[in-house]
Amino acid sequence: MSKIAIAIHGGAGTVLKKYITTEQEAAYKKALKQALDVGYAALEQNKTAVDAVELSIIEMENSPLFNAGKGAVFSNKGTHEMDASIMEGKTLYAGAVALVQSIKNPISLARLIMDKSEHVMLAGEGAIEFAKKMKCKFEQDSYFYDEFRYQQWLEVKGSDKVQLDHSVNKNKKIGTIGAVAFDAFGNLAAGTSTGGVTNKKIGRIGDSPIIGSGTYANNLTCAISCTGTGEFFMRGVVAYDISCLMEYKGMSIVDACHEVVNNKLLKLGGDGGLVGVDACGNIAISFNTEGMYRAYKQSDKSEVIAIYKD
Repeated sequence: MSKIAIAIHGGAGTVLKKYITTEQEAAYKKALKQALDVGYAALEQNKTAVDAVELSIIEMENSPLFNAGKGAVFSNKGTHEMDASIMEGKTLYAGAVALVQSIKNPISLARLIMDKSEHVMLAGEGAIEFAKKMKCKFEQDSYFYDEFRYQQWLEVKGSDKVQLDHSVNKNKKIGTIGAVAFDAFGNLAAGTSTGGVTNKKIGRIGDSPIIGSGTYANNLTCAISCTGTGEFFMRGVVAYDISCLMEYKGMSIVDACHEVVNNKLLKLGGDGGLVGVDACGNIAISFNTEGMYRAYKQSDKSEVIAIYKD
């Protein structure tokens, strides 16, 4: 069998073992494993890297544990505005969606935009119209209601404050989700999905749907999916910066990810992390926070599922 590889993340932040119960840790690891297994099985069946990325992210979007899809956080109006993007490395085709409500799986809508439209990104009402045309699955507001997310919002409701999941005592349910994959045909893909930040202003868009900032894939170099404080990842064009360091400076994916996450991003004041895979199927995991929900598996190595900084 040709080499295959997949890596996923469920958010980075102040993830400290003392704040997570044994039951919560087990639930997160189970959810990560399920998402990893779905994507890896697709690669084993000779499906594309794009297929694997989408399937893994769908699995996490359907879980209330992560800030995407069903577990998306509340905006300052008490609504859910979701963003997602996907990119394949062979042709650099990409699709992205922003500011959508009621869509069960934003990552699938992002893929449809890539595959079935002439655009890269659609947002708001236009994205919803396209989703209806493509017969995407819609859900009622009650589907996206989560008591923990609601209590998060009440803490800052009525203020100008936004509340990141990446802070102490907020680690019961953390963050933006994403996946990267390397398939048996030698192609790369990356995808990212998020509900944003609690109490965000209506219309706020972070890095997750921005190609080059939160998501990037290029067969010449790597596939990257990011999680963290989106504004900093946008300013640093993080995902594309890693690809550039590999292409123009000849750095390995591990070294390039470390340079961007632990040097360049920190200098901007940004926190977070990412998962990556290069054109040879080598995995890189990098984060400058106390932890990141993450998992990966390669055909020539055993799987890894982890939460805390080791």
